[in-house]
Amino acid sequence: MTTTPRRAARTAGRLLRRAWNWLTSMRTALVLLFLLALAAIPGALLPQRSLNEANVIDYLETNGRIAEIYDSLQLFDVFESTWFNAIFVLLMVSLIGCIIPRTRDHYRAMRTPPVRAPKRLDRMPKYAAHERPDLEPDEMLARAKAALKGWKIAEFAPAEDRDGKASIAAERGFSREFFNLLFHLGIVAMLVTIAIGRLTFYEGHVILVTDTGSADSAAEAKAINGKEFCNTAPANFDSFRAGPLFDGTGLDPFCLQAHTFEADYLPSGQADMFRSKVSFAEAEDITTDPEGWEDYDLEVNHPLRLSEATVYLQGHGFAPTFTVTWPNGETRTQTVQFRPDDPTFFLSSGAVRFDPPAGMYGDLYERRQNQLSLQGLFAPTAEWAGENGQLLESGFPALTDPAVAIDIYRGDNGLDTGRGQSIFDLDPTLIHSGQLRKLERVNLEKGESVTLDDGTEVRFDGAQEYVNIQVSHNNSYLWVLAFAIVMIGSLTLSLFIKRRRVWLRVAPAAGGGTALEMAGIARTDQAGWGGEFDELYRGLMGLPDPDDVDEDSGIDPNEGLVR
Repeated sequence: MTTTPRRAARTAGRLLRRAWNWLTSMRTALVLLFLLALAAIPGALLPQRSLNEANVIDYLETNGRIAEIYDSLQLFDVFESTWFNAIFVLLMVSLIGCIIPRTRDHYRAMRTPPVRAPKRLDRMPKYAAHERPDLEPDEMLARAKAALKGWKIAEFAPAEDRDGKASIAAERGFSREFFNLLFHLGIVAMLVTIAIGRLTFYEGHVILVTDTGSADSAAEAKAINGKEFCNTAPANFDSFRAGPLFDGTGLDPFCLQAHTFEADYLPSGQADMFRSKVSFAEAEDITTDPEGWEDYDLEVNHPLRLSEATVYLQGHGFAPTFTVTWPNGETRTQTVQFRPDDPTFFLSSGAVRFDPPAGMYGDLYERRQNQLSLQGLFAPTAEWAGENGQLLESGFPALTDPAVAIDIYRGDNGLDTGRGQSIFDLDPTLIHSGQLRKLERVNLEKGESVTLDDGTEVRFDGAQEYVNIQVSHNNSYLWVLAFAIVMIGSLTLSLFIKRRRVWLRVAPAAGGGTALEMAGIARTDQAGWGGEFDELYRGLMGLPDPDDVDEDSGIDPNEGLVR
């Protein structure tokens, strides 16, 4: 009864050791690295919730059952999925399990003297034998030790040598394995810093409406009243995401004001340059005199790098301005960003919602039934198509001749329901249920207006451009760059350094002087090793370089070299 549990424990121990040996083998690490790269492919091909949840919802709605299968397999959350993180953790364990024993073995190898010369040196890949009548064995050994400066040397007396002669064993190239280990340590360190960065990062997007046009100086730009953003709370962003260890209280305090936006376009409509003139202040400078704020030209690929955060210019679009004049003479004006549906000519779509003035309707229910909503298209450079010339299109992305094509609704627009709504679309359920009733479908150019059945006037006042600002915080990216440089540098050095061994055996020659046997072997690639061996041998034997020898001189610079 007592032997069965012991046997089961031994069997389990053997299985665990086999599993550990399999997991920590270099072959397994390479397979896991390949699987990690393979697992990242769906994250590049399919929309990801962490980047754009709206795209994921559209994909689910348009692809039916196959999209549901993808979702059940976590293919829309690849980098947060269980299986991706499992591969990542297994790779980390495998690499660490490979590196630790290899590091221990390398340390022992560096402390171990070179092995004694084999009895038959002529069996080595590189071999040479010759006599030097002008040198005694002790002098040859001293000359050899001087030539092998920088090598790890072990000297053996005749009693210790396998052939009973005085010999030297030398080894070089231990740094190859060192840089190889450093390369793998760089991989582990880079993966760890990436993981730490993903746990503690935050990233937010905010849209700032600016003035359309240019400013010749910073003073002119500051005079333009742009929209201000302060990085003081996640709620200040239009969209925000962060790592699991970020609690929202560690935002880097700064304020930024976008004054103008400028864009240059090619005749084809392709963008050539984007620039937004901004001013900013950090920490305690926010509350100081406005003159203390700094100016910056924010451009694509030229972000604003603050002490703890980086501000990027991600994109731009247009925000049409509408003014509603109610029958009692009160007005409401809104400038609301529209979504660019055409990334080339910026034909955009969006929605605007208006509450009537408080004094027009005494009853709250009646006031909600008279809310106005606008939904439609905006073109920065209007072109009219279709049979009646009423179909709005955009002919160029610059703001030269703006126009809108909108539907006007009256009714409960859902602002008081407490449910979140898209800023770009009206809730279709409100339209289908009749809570929003369509009053007009009109095309308006800048300055044009339409009067509704109750005398309310809706006017299109033009548009302004907005910029999409991304604020990112990730303290690990410099470490990732540093470890990537370490990886590339150590891998390059490990490819150029060769591990090689040399043995020299000396004995008195029959006719006087010294008989030298010399052999060498490269423990890695043989390429390039032959030249170094030959050069070392010629130096010991006092032979000239082959390039310096005249063919008619009768001198053989390779005398004694066998292979």
